[in-house]
Amino acid sequence: MVNNKEVLQTNALLLLIALIWGFGFVAQRLGMEHVGPFTFNGIRFILGGLCLLPLAMRSQRATLLPGHKAINPLIAGGCAGALLFIAATLQQAGLLYTTAGKAGFITGIYVVFIPLFGLLLGKRSNVGTWFGVGLAMAGLYLLSVNETLQLNFGDILELAGALFWALHVIALAYLSPRTSPVRLAMIQFYICGACSLVVAVLFESMSLESIRAAYLALLYSSFISVGAGYTLQVVALQKANPTHAAILMSMEAPFAALGGWLFLQEILTPRAMVGSGLMLAAILITQLWPKRVSSSLPQSQTP
Repeated sequence: MVNNKEVLQTNALLLLIALIWGFGFVAQRLGMEHVGPFTFNGIRFILGGLCLLPLAMRSQRATLLPGHKAINPLIAGGCAGALLFIAATLQQAGLLYTTAGKAGFITGIYVVFIPLFGLLLGKRSNVGTWFGVGLAMAGLYLLSVNETLQLNFGDILELAGALFWALHVIALAYLSPRTSPVRLAMIQFYICGACSLVVAVLFESMSLESIRAAYLALLYSSFISVGAGYTLQVVALQKANPTHAAILMSMEAPFAALGGWLFLQEILTPRAMVGSGLMLAAILITQLWPKRVSSSLPQSQTP
């Protein structure tokens, strides 16, 4: 028998996660008023990994499915961390040139790219996927292409980032059943943070004063967006209805636009709003279109 109170609590938790991650785009943009993208990512992912340390210490080994071989968490985390580093770098650098709201919608279409990459792995797609691709491309055109038919550089970086977010989710779908998911997440955060800090030391001007000036954005992005967001996601997805989860988690993009309006005075033009609506529809259609085989892919992985 369905417990309506439990369903309501789980859905509220999923909506909270979407809000946390949507407003995370605002924090990421505000932080770069003081530090570079690599410095910001380096600090936030290292601190985010520390947030998962208590969970990782309590987590048990993965229960392997028949035919699956265990993978060392360090190896799994290294592979996932490399993809996360590329995706997060493109996303963070893109925010130097585009708005938080646009970044949220463009990043969100990684869910449209996942089934397209699946075609390369021999997996069949469905009509919903191609419908979603069409809507996403139309939405991207309205959202990002200006009157001179030029695509904003920041939006190009966000689109490239969405491709790597899709590859990252596919990698997690393969690795998670073969190792401890929480330890995998923690290690990938450390790998991404360490790589970012190395690049920051080489190419960015790091100072204690600039880091102090960005501390609020860094605290939110690390402890709230990465640490709390991921932890709440693990809890919520254990009981969530997959359809409800897909709908509520997709609200991350509208929350990014709302946060940009509230805190950064970003305003979407009517044309951009239509484009954003089409991209949101593409995200929902891709996730909710009936599938012959239920997907084991994580609902979201963009803290």
